[in-house]
Amino acid sequence: QVQLVESGGGLVQPGGSLRLSCAASGSIVSINVMGWYRQAPGKLRELVATITSGSSTNYADSVKGRFTISRDNAKNTVYLQMNSLKPEDTAVYYCNAVVLDVDYSRRAYWGQGTQVTVSS
Repeated sequence: QVQLVESGGGLVQPGGSLRLSCAASGSIVSINVMGWYRQAPGKLRELVATITSGSSTNYADSVKGRFTISRDNAKNTVYLQMNSLKPEDTAVYYCNAVVLDVDYSRRAYWGQGTQVTVSS
């Protein structure tokens, strides 16, 4: 079993910054892709950013130039630095990881979500 634990959400004013963290633990052999998704009220969950074990990144157009995803492979942790936040960034942010388990099965896991609210 694999657990993803997120932290770092909260309330911030427009133009402010937040840093999200997500640590994976459990029966992990390796983690391929790690990423962040978000879901605003009444909307579908959408991709924010992903990063591979080789540090290749992919971003949603709406966050390019403002958000930066990074990871520490030794700690099985992924980060999301969010700058120049806008009210439309308000959502629950979910961590995702594609994990190779100790039984050598590859599965996708989700964190419990962390609320980010951008408001004055």
